[in-house]
Amino acid sequence: MAQSPNLVSQHACFGGTLGFYSHQSTACNSAMKFAVYQPPQAASRSLPVLYFLSGLTCTEENFMVKAGAQRYAAEHGLILVAPDTSPRNTGIPGEDQDWDFGTGAGFYVDATVEPWSQHYRMYSYVVEELPALIAEHFPVESDRQGIFGHSMGGHGALLCALRNGNRYRSVSAFAAIAAPMRCPWGQKAFTNYLGPNPEAWRRYDASELVQTAAERDQTSLQNRPILIDQGTADSFLETQLMPDVLEQACAKAGQPLILRMQPGYDHSYYFIATFMEDHIRHHAEALYR
Repeated sequence: MAQSPNLVSQHACFGGTLGFYSHQSTACNSAMKFAVYQPPQAASRSLPVLYFLSGLTCTEENFMVKAGAQRYAAEHGLILVAPDTSPRNTGIPGEDQDWDFGTGAGFYVDATVEPWSQHYRMYSYVVEELPALIAEHFPVESDRQGIFGHSMGGHGALLCALRNGNRYRSVSAFAAIAAPMRCPWGQKAFTNYLGPNPEAWRRYDASELVQTAAERDQTSLQNRPILIDQGTADSFLETQLMPDVLEQACAKAGQPLILRMQPGYDHSYYFIATFMEDHIRHHAEALYR
């Protein structure tokens, strides 16, 4: 039995409860933090659970404070979970040196290169350890899980869903890093966490994974559309995000994709909050099916 998470703070929110927690992670070999929103329905029954993965420099707080998701989660009866984006204060030299690598930039991979492999195992944390902890201590229906995210977290949500179609019934993203093997952010993170061989990177790149998802997993996302919103005024669109690469890969693989290019929107939480209702509805329809 996993150790109970420590409640850091708790707040009433849209008839439910928003809690911030800490616990000792086995996967990351360090303390980790996460946030959980329980809508009012959670007081009387178990509910589907929706995980949100945040982007570079973010913590477990950004999504819960800025996205405006709790209102829609309360309307649809979904529990929301938002983990931190990396281990912190591990003592690894240089982990706080760059904003796009190390602290706040775990990239949702399991690092294989020392010393990062000692702590930076965010893929296992998000897919295995955190859901097990949530299932043990919160009123969730573990067979009804969805996942979404923003930027680096959009990359994380896509790769988690594409590699685990039997775990996640729904997936969506805002301004995802859709082809990390081809962009500077991804190349930097993958080289340092996974080593210089690009073959080791493919299992963490959505545009690569979508082409083999159906072969690996007979309960893949083939019959479930991926929803992605992308702002046309996003300064990272061409150099870092590359949704067109994923769009082409999905078309080739026969994976349903709803890619919505939103005129005038940038990379910020103003963009995320604008289309949050659509994403919550997208997940609720799949999770209550």
